[in-house]
Parts: sequence; C-alpha cells; structure tokens
Amino acid sequence: MTMAGDAQQKVEAYLGRLRQLLLLRGMNAEDAREIIEELRSHLMDKVAASGEATDAGVDAALAALGSPEELAKEYMTQNLLARAEASRSPVRILESLFRWASLSAAGFFVLVGSMTGYFLGTVFLLVAALKPFHPQTAGLWLLRDSTGDPEISIRLGFGTVPAEGRDVLGWWIVPIGLLAGCAVLMLTTRFALWCARQYRRSHLLPRS
Repeated sequence: MTMAGDAQQKVEAYLGRLRQLLLLRGMNAEDAREIIEELRSHLMDKVAASGEATDAGVDAALAALGSPEELAKEYMTQNLLARAEASRSPVRILESLFRWASLSAAGFFVLVGSMTGYFLGTVFLLVAALKPFHPQTAGLWLLRDSTGDPEISIRLGFGTVPAEGRDVLGWWIVPIGLLAGCAVLMLTTRFALWCARQYRRSHLLPRS
C-alpha cells in the first residue's frame, strides 16, 4: 500500500526525530539505523492492515507509538539492559543501572537495591581479607552504643575498638566473610538481571 505524500512525510519526520534522539543519547549509529528500519516496516504494516494509508491512519499509528521522546527513552532503556544481561559484569551492570535510573523510577529503585547488595558483598570480602593483617580490630564486633544498648559493627581493622567490645566470630570471619561476600555479590547480580528481564518483557517495543 502506498502512502499519500503528506502521510509519508509525517512518518519520515517522526523517524528522523527518533533517530536524532537515539544518537544524542549515546546509541551507536548502526543500532539506531536497525531500529529505524524495523519501526518503518512496523508502521507500514500497521497502516496497511488498517486499510487507511491517509493522514488520519498514519496519525493513529504514530499516536499508538507515543512521542519520539518517549519511544527513544524506552529503546535506550531496552538497549542498556540487554547489554547488561549479555555482559553479566557487575561493573557493566551498574553502569547500565545508573543510566536506567536516569530514565525511569523503576531503574532508580533497582539501582539502589543493587548498590546496597554490592556494597554489603564487598564489605564481607574486605573484612575477610583484612582480618589476617588486623587480627585485633577487624571482624564482626559486638559493641555498646552511647546509651549502653548492644550493637553489631563490621570493622575493617582501622581505628581502635572499645575495651568492652567483643569479636563475635574471631577467625571464623575469614571463611564466613568470603562465602557471604561471594553469595551476596552473586545474588545481587541475579536480582539486577532478573529486574532487567522483567522490565524488558513488560515493555515490549514494536518489531517488524
């Protein structure tokens, strides 16, 4: 089905704006080109299926997609999360989550949860690694706060420990810290990737 001249111009203007936004937000030119070609094919198929290759039919098809700005944000989010899933590197995952957080509230909450998990995992590994170098101060300590109530503190060996403090695990912190740290890092990575997959499945974008 052939579109009227004005209708074709609307499609090309929409796709041109979308391509510009994708490139401005950091997507490489080849990925942007593939998205534009797939979307052009999708629009042609949708208009043909409706039997209205007119301005009104094209307007309806474009309205269903949303604005170029909204669509560009979704494509960028999907692209970032796909790369994070492929790499499985905590560094790449956090990089993708930082950018996802700048695009949506869902990304912000996943980023906060993931950063908390990676922080805790790293602390467990550090305390296990530093215990041999600071045997008197590194570890899991039971201390008393200013009101006399007990509190648990993970210490990496820096500073001094109050005389009434007690090292709860002693040298057991080494194997426990290593196991707990690795487990928390692994679970955090799985959590981040699971959230990414769920988001991508619930925000399917037009494909040809």
